Amino acid sequence: MLQTMQKKVEEEGEAEKKLYDKFMCYCQDGGKDLETSIGAAEDKVSTLPSEITAAEERLQQLKDDIKQHQADRAAAKRSMQKATAVREKDAAEFAKLKAEADSNMVAVAKAIVALEKGVGAGFLQTRAAQDLRTFIMNKAEVADIDRQTLVAFFSESHSEESPGTDQIIGMLKQMEASMKSVLSDGIKNEEESIKSYEKLMESKGQEVEALTASIDEKMNLVGELAVQIIEMKEDLTDTEGALMKDKEFLKNLESSCATKTKEWEERSKTRAEELTALSETIKILNDDDALDLFKKTLPSGSASLVQVQQTRAALRDKALMVLRRVWRKSDEHHRPGIDFLVLALTGRKAMNQGMFDKVIGMCDDLVAELKQEQQDDIDKKEYCEKQFDLADDKKKSLERAEKDAENAIAKAKEAIETLTDEIEALEKGIKELDKSVVDATEQRQEENQEFKDLMAADTKAKEILKFAKKRLNKFYNPTLALTQGDQVQKTLFAEMNAHASGKAAPGPPPDTWDAYAKKGEESTNVVSMIDVLIADLDKEMTEAKADEKNGQEDYETMMSESAAKRTEDSKALSGKMEAKADAEKTLSEQTEVKKDTHSELWATIKYIDSLHHECDWLLKFFDVRKTARTGEIDALVKAKEVLSGAE
Repeated sequence: MLQTMQKKVEEEGEAEKKLYDKFMCYCQDGGKDLETSIGAAEDKVSTLPSEITAAEERLQQLKDDIKQHQADRAAAKRSMQKATAVREKDAAEFAKLKAEADSNMVAVAKAIVALEKGVGAGFLQTRAAQDLRTFIMNKAEVADIDRQTLVAFFSESHSEESPGTDQIIGMLKQMEASMKSVLSDGIKNEEESIKSYEKLMESKGQEVEALTASIDEKMNLVGELAVQIIEMKEDLTDTEGALMKDKEFLKNLESSCATKTKEWEERSKTRAEELTALSETIKILNDDDALDLFKKTLPSGSASLVQVQQTRAALRDKALMVLRRVWRKSDEHHRPGIDFLVLALTGRKAMNQGMFDKVIGMCDDLVAELKQEQQDDIDKKEYCEKQFDLADDKKKSLERAEKDAENAIAKAKEAIETLTDEIEALEKGIKELDKSVVDATEQRQEENQEFKDLMAADTKAKEILKFAKKRLNKFYNPTLALTQGDQVQKTLFAEMNAHASGKAAPGPPPDTWDAYAKKGEESTNVVSMIDVLIADLDKEMTEAKADEKNGQEDYETMMSESAAKRTEDSKALSGKMEAKADAEKTLSEQTEVKKDTHSELWATIKYIDSLHHECDWLLKFFDVRKTARTGEIDALVKAKEVLSGAE
């Protein structure tokens, strides 16, 4: 029996040595792997912040570049709009200049042809001659002396010393050549202005396209870089967390390995002492002197046979009683080993010492097996409870993460919808603003043209009314008419005087009626009415000038405010589009997060279900199994004690 114990202790030592060597191998390999992982994580933690800072600086630089490009693009567009307005103004002025030049050259050409054909007197009576005289007097680019000569000629106020027709024709041809030269220069300037405008528009258009392409490219880079920064920050956070866990795990591993080594040394020392005691005991009992002494002192076989048989039967009955008691109490959970013990003790061979020893050994084996099963149940129970807690915590965390992702997705969708509406509203507002600018420009041009037409018409009407007033005064109040005479009156009556001077003196008139009585009072009323009309025209012209000035100021104010508004709306639009891109990116990321979280949550739920399948039965019957197993162990110990001869 002592030899069996010695062998069992040696076998247990060999088994524990294998387990210890395996644990030490784990300590060595795991420690190296952890140190490598910690070194890599520390390197990463030291370099990632500088990379994140550089990326953030790059991101800010890109945003600044985008703002500058947007400002440059807006400036280029304003230059294009300004150039277009100047071009339209120059084109209108050129068209007006050309129309007037063509009209004046036609009039000059007609005058030259009429004078060359000798029908100048008839031409001087035409409307074209009067318009030509007005042009020469006010706008023609000729020397002052020539201007006076030509005006006098076309006013038929020249004297005998006045230049002849040939000289007038020469002056007109020179004036015609000058007008053609001026028109040619105007056409050349207009063509050069058009080329400059087209070149400017092409250059600015290319600049706008380049800036737009650069803005789009850099906005894409901004989105990508923002994603990279977020990923690097998350990577830094994850790496720092993993680094702390690895360091803590390495510390615990070193402590566990040191503790295990100390435990092994103590167990090895204790086992060596136990083996020494067993070996010395066996040596003592196997000594020749001890054997001789046992033979002398112990009873002989013949004398003790009946006593041994009776004692063994009693011991067997007591052991069977103990085993059957626990057997009856555990009908549902008793193990086959106890059945075999009962069967072994009820046979005829149960009276033999060898069968008793065998049953005692079986009791020891069953007790060890029961204790190991109980320890396994305890370990399994602790494992199940721990895993249930961990899985439940993980499930709750994943449910919160999924809920957070859903909230983030809802917010991102709401933000995208809101930003989309705001972007559409801003784009619509910009289009409407541009249209209102165009409409206001057209309206301003129309109002300006109406003002010019009104001023021209009112000025002409005033001249006619003044002429009518003077004509009436000439008849009804000659003295006042003479004091108010001017060049316009002489011009208007030039043809009348010419006819009067060319007629022969008539004979005495026939008797008709008495002397004519002038309607002085009526003429005074008419003149007063004409004065009222002239005053009304002056008032209308004054109001028109004031309206024109106010309209121009309002138009300029509107253009300035529209430009500022468009710039502000364009900046707001760019910001909204940027925010929408960020929201779309957030939506995509949170959708992916939700998908991954849901998959992990589903896996966790399945794992919890598997834990229930694995652990529910054990947790439910743990106490029952423990109680039954404790009763079996007590019964086996008592049976062993009974069979060993204990009271």
